[in-house]
Amino acid sequence: MASEVQGVVALAKGEPVSLVTIVVPDPGPGEAVVRVQACGVCHTDLHYREGGINDEFPFLLGHEAAGVVEAVGSDVISVTPGDFVVLNWRAVCGQCRSCRRGRPWYCFDTFNAAQKMTLTDGTPLSPALGIGAFAEKTLVAAGQCTKVDPSARPEAVGLLGCGVMAGLGSAMFTGEVGVGDSVAVFGCGGVGCAAVAGAILAGASTVIAVDLDPGKLELAREFGATHVVDASAEDVVEAVRALTGGYGADVCIEAVGNPTVMEQAFYARDLAGTLVQVGVPTPDMRIDLPMIEFFGRGGRLKPSWYGDCLPSRDFPVLVDLYLQGRLDLDRFVTETIALTEVEEAFHRMERGEVLRSVVVL
Repeated sequence: MASEVQGVVALAKGEPVSLVTIVVPDPGPGEAVVRVQACGVCHTDLHYREGGINDEFPFLLGHEAAGVVEAVGSDVISVTPGDFVVLNWRAVCGQCRSCRRGRPWYCFDTFNAAQKMTLTDGTPLSPALGIGAFAEKTLVAAGQCTKVDPSARPEAVGLLGCGVMAGLGSAMFTGEVGVGDSVAVFGCGGVGCAAVAGAILAGASTVIAVDLDPGKLELAREFGATHVVDASAEDVVEAVRALTGGYGADVCIEAVGNPTVMEQAFYARDLAGTLVQVGVPTPDMRIDLPMIEFFGRGGRLKPSWYGDCLPSRDFPVLVDLYLQGRLDLDRFVTETIALTEVEEAFHRMERGEVLRSVVVL
């Protein structure tokens, strides 16, 4: 039977979030109910609250989560009750033109649970990224559950559900960083620091962190950056070139979502180098580059969707690397909080005081 649990909901645009009772239905075909153990507080949740994604209020927020499968629909065989899973918002369809071409990480028809979670008065909720994990339980498509090693810490591995995976994948998969490459990461918040960690995992020999905030640059060093550039005090492009033999980096990763920063990253590349954009821009932002520079510098300009990851392939491997001590996911967890503290965590995030606040249930 349906469950009534506590969840964090954005009831109206720009208003503080509310902790309310929500109704989670029993799973139907292709669905699973997950008892949430931990969920990170991501900028995307704040975008939902501010109406920056769409206006389908009320939203059940939260999406960077790990937990235990409690129940599954009658036809579900990919996970079973008791499985420890990391949730993802890319449940691939297997049938779209991208999946048929062998590129499921670009799936153009990802899916979510068919049923709706609701308020107690029957008002349907829109779950953030099809997940809605700021709740004691949530209903998702079974394909959004990736089984991983249950000995992993939920607070840490749940972050693979969004921001940390986006950063890791921007280097490892989108940027295709190779052994001995030079990499420059522009913006060293949670996603940027994850890009630094991903570049190190991929074998980069030089990893340059670029930011305006000395504290974030120090964090980037902790994640493995070999050099840092203070963008408030130096010509960023010249500094990156100076650290790469005068040529520029093989891969530049823009993790801010800002046209000025993207232009810096474009010119900080070596000839035939790769520019990866993983920072999320606002709809009004534009870039203006001379076509001769675009043509003459060669290389690749690549947006990174969720780090171009395939959760079923990548999450178990990354969790194993975490358990082996080769990927420090714990370092991303600045603080653990209760469901009642999400609104305050948004403000700390806006002020740049945390990499990730993580709700523990």
